[in-house]
Amino acid sequence: MVRDILITQRREVEVALQELYIERQIPPIPLDHDLITVILGPRRAGKSFFSLHAMVSEEKFGYINFDDERLIDITDYDELISALDETYENPTCLLLDEIQNLPRWELFLNRLQRQGYRLVVTGSNAHLLGSELATHLTGRHIPVVLFPFSYSEYVSSLNRELTSIEYVKVLRDYSNSGGFPEPIVKKVQAGPYLSTLFDAIIYKDIVRRKHIRKIQGLEDLALYLLSNVAREYSFRALTRVTRCNSVQTVEKYMRHLEEAFLFFSLRKFSFKHREQVRSNRKVYCIDNGYVTTRGFCFSADIGRLYENLVAVELKKKQVLGKLVVFFWQDARGGEVDFVVKEGLEVTRLIQVSQSVEDPRTRAREVRALLRAGDALGCRNLLVLTENEEFSEEHSWYGLRGEIQFIPLWRWLLQIENQL
Repeated sequence: MVRDILITQRREVEVALQELYIERQIPPIPLDHDLITVILGPRRAGKSFFSLHAMVSEEKFGYINFDDERLIDITDYDELISALDETYENPTCLLLDEIQNLPRWELFLNRLQRQGYRLVVTGSNAHLLGSELATHLTGRHIPVVLFPFSYSEYVSSLNRELTSIEYVKVLRDYSNSGGFPEPIVKKVQAGPYLSTLFDAIIYKDIVRRKHIRKIQGLEDLALYLLSNVAREYSFRALTRVTRCNSVQTVEKYMRHLEEAFLFFSLRKFSFKHREQVRSNRKVYCIDNGYVTTRGFCFSADIGRLYENLVAVELKKKQVLGKLVVFFWQDARGGEVDFVVKEGLEVTRLIQVSQSVEDPRTRAREVRALLRAGDALGCRNLLVLTENEEFSEEHSWYGLRGEIQFIPLWRWLLQIENQL
């Protein structure tokens, strides 16, 4: 029975490897070591494709997709290994897809590693593959982050040279459609596809797995967050605007939504950890396509869509442990969208705005940066706009600093080398 399932999955892999593949702009998976490579990211972001194309050079690799309902109730792991050996002729390298669906998966991985297999695993649950692997496989795994296509990858999929004007147009298109591979590569209609995918994650990865009974509260919360991306929230306020029974329920649902790679939150920067924990947070979505497809009246708010793009790119770096991201506010109401902290040092402050042609908008962004730069001891001050590029010295009530205005599309193309 298990062997029949793996044979079917092998045929599916052979078909998938014949489909068009857009090269991802991240380092290739290293396979010349005995550590477990963990591919982290949302469902349908391309983790399986990326892993398969990295492993085709291996003479003997085996594949199991645990997102297969026929494997849900498997308990005999010896039978599973035996079926693998028969189907793939004793593979030495294994790709295990959506490993979080396998009961006691961490024990299974430990066993396979002891037996000498080289392992690549994927999963769509941030908690299981972030916290639990760190606990059970301390020092024995390498994380790789794979989110939907970045702007740079989206541009590469067009397969042509762009002018500056075209980069802006493509940025607009990308900020509205998002970066999930299938609408881009297979040209399926993005709206229905993303709406169906969003619902599938809610019900399959949260409602069913977490045994949620009062589904309406979870749905209300998810739709409210989609409509308020790049805005502050408190758990108490979310309790009032959704049909959730308590603050504790909202906190639990929020954890589930973040574990499923649908949303993530940034804390307000403070030198005091207690204040960080107690302050309001800002919410962002893992892909703009979800926001424009399911959020209410969001398509016209380009500034917040641009801000969400920047948040996602910084989040990738944070997942890999390269930096920590916050937002900043002061008592006067000034706000800086992103505080980037590397180690003990705040290394850059970033504002995002569609345009700073309006003098009032420019003054608001500049003054907040100057105040935050003074308070946090940071002189690397950036404003990302749609297509404005210059550098200016600014002063305000004794505060001085040079501020760089950079086109968002250029920053997105160069971020791998910036941080």
